[in-house]
Amino acid sequence: MGMIQSLQKALDYIEEHLLEQLSVETIAKQANMSEFHFQRIFSILTDIPVGEYLRRRRLTLAAQELSTTTSKVIDIALKYGYDTPESFTKAFRRQHGLTPSQARSNSGKLTSYNRLTIQVNLKGAEPMNYKIVEKGSFKVVGVKREFSCVNGENQVMIPKMWADVHQDGTNDLLFQLNNGQIKGVLGVCVDKRDSESQFMDYWIATDHTGDTPKGLLELEIPASKWGVFEVHGAMPDAMHHAWKQIFSEWFPSSHYEHAGTPDLEVYSNGNPSNPEYYSEIWIPLK
Repeated sequence: MGMIQSLQKALDYIEEHLLEQLSVETIAKQANMSEFHFQRIFSILTDIPVGEYLRRRRLTLAAQELSTTTSKVIDIALKYGYDTPESFTKAFRRQHGLTPSQARSNSGKLTSYNRLTIQVNLKGAEPMNYKIVEKGSFKVVGVKREFSCVNGENQVMIPKMWADVHQDGTNDLLFQLNNGQIKGVLGVCVDKRDSESQFMDYWIATDHTGDTPKGLLELEIPASKWGVFEVHGAMPDAMHHAWKQIFSEWFPSSHYEHAGTPDLEVYSNGNPSNPEYYSEIWIPLK
């Protein structure tokens, strides 16, 4: 089963079990992915975390039920996963801009988030420059932090980590230590599938041969066949666009799958706000 078909299977499962206590781990199993990779691909393709999609769909259905039935507000709140009318009203107002009672009396506009269907753009109108390379295992040195993948926390905290390493001089140090084959400073996402699956390690590191300098950690990147994709443009938009194009266009039209080991974002030593800035995405393939 291809990646897009697997994701659609997971989306169908969500709709079939929307009124149940759903965990991302259970949903990811429907796509035959780890929780980490499912959440990452889902957020790249849809621009929202899995948990936010669940919330939006439930509140969309709750609004429809309020406006078309006479069921009590407390019963609808419980049905869609809210323990109290107060918590339901707060979430309902945040999405729809009005209270459940106002929705019942049809005194305002509702915001509907329809069921997602994964569609793939195979037009290929925008060219992608990439190459396939074989590379043995290698060591990177740098700093790491653990982030939760729940509700997109990692997407918020990783940019703050980058701000910290620029401010404290770590970014400059890593460029100085960069003496391996991959030129630049790396962002490395590591799936912690062998421990608590809702967490990931994120590394800011560099390809380095020799002893690990004091104060830094080292990570072994396994040997792999890599898809190396060029990224041109200012950060972070160019990188985000490239990831979306890779998962929505390149993977569905290729015979490769993600190997499940860490992938790399490679940042060159330049001004990341420059529209001509060059970076790369390295994806392990199987």
